[in-house]
Amino acid sequence: MQTRSRFFDDMSQLMTNAMGVAQGAKDEAQTAFNSMIDRWLADRNLVTREEFDAVRAMAQKAREENAALEARIAALEAKQG
Repeated sequence: MQTRSRFFDDMSQLMTNAMGVAQGAKDEAQTAFNSMIDRWLADRNLVTREEFDAVRAMAQKAREENAALEARIAALEAKQG
């Protein structure tokens, strides 16, 4: 006696295959979307977070050097006159 019919086996296999195709289409669409976004961002000349942080650190260092030089100039001016 057969407990499962061939029809349900075939339907189960069809659904499994359909889910695999849908997953593959989703992955392909996601990859295409990510590529499109990357190209769009590159065309806008936006900087990365790493580049921004590097420039911010350089600016902070320059401000600190300027403050030290200002203090040194003020001390020399006070000494001179």
